[in-house]
Amino acid sequence: MTTLFLIGIGTGNPDHVTGQAIRALNAADLILIPRKGEAKSDLADLRRQILTEVLTAPVPVAEYDVPTRADQSDYLGAVNDWHDAIAKVWQDTIAARLPQGGKVALMVWGDPSLYDSTLRIAARLPGLSVKVIPGITSLQALTASHAIPLNTLAAPVTITTGRQLRDHGWPEGATTLAVMLDKGGAFTAIDPEGTEIWWGAYVGMPEETLIHGPLSEVSDRILTTRARLRAEHGWIMDIYLLRRGGDV
Repeated sequence: MTTLFLIGIGTGNPDHVTGQAIRALNAADLILIPRKGEAKSDLADLRRQILTEVLTAPVPVAEYDVPTRADQSDYLGAVNDWHDAIAKVWQDTIAARLPQGGKVALMVWGDPSLYDSTLRIAARLPGLSVKVIPGITSLQALTASHAIPLNTLAAPVTITTGRQLRDHGWPEGATTLAVMLDKGGAFTAIDPEGTEIWWGAYVGMPEETLIHGPLSEVSDRILTTRARLRAEHGWIMDIYLLRRGGDV
């Protein structure tokens, strides 16, 4: 039997790695590290840095190239095909390195349960037992960096994606929106009047950049800053909170 440990590592800051995660990494028979090309080589480097800091003895590491997702109009179909391809790479890599089975660890940004498809990919592998070790989510890192609560007093929070915000606008009845997986500027699709934004890129990392203010005043600055950071690093991870009609 092979057990896959999906280990949340926050935003890649070694200080975000929990004691439970450290124990799981040290107990692994194999650690998988995905590579996403030269433009995103920092992502693999951050995983290697974490291993350097937390491993007390050598653990075999297998690096693999992440298949590219097709750019097609059928978004869900393209994503499912992409997940199938990633699952095949995992299966082949694990079979080659651990033919008798064992414990495999894969480090996942944030929390594998929140707008992340790692669990869906793992479900495609037959005979695999999956255990999740949660980490600090990007939402936690964002609110901590801005020193704000996630919700207003006794009020709910809607967690959504940039695609949903751009295509469907502000959800009816919502006061606070947490927006993830935005390719850039989905907030420009909504009326900025009366909307406050707390934006962060690389939250919890040395490159952390934060902007807060009325959306009507800081929207252009966020777009300019995001484009500059993406050009500098070759990749960007950002998240933001939008709020209407309520105190912090």
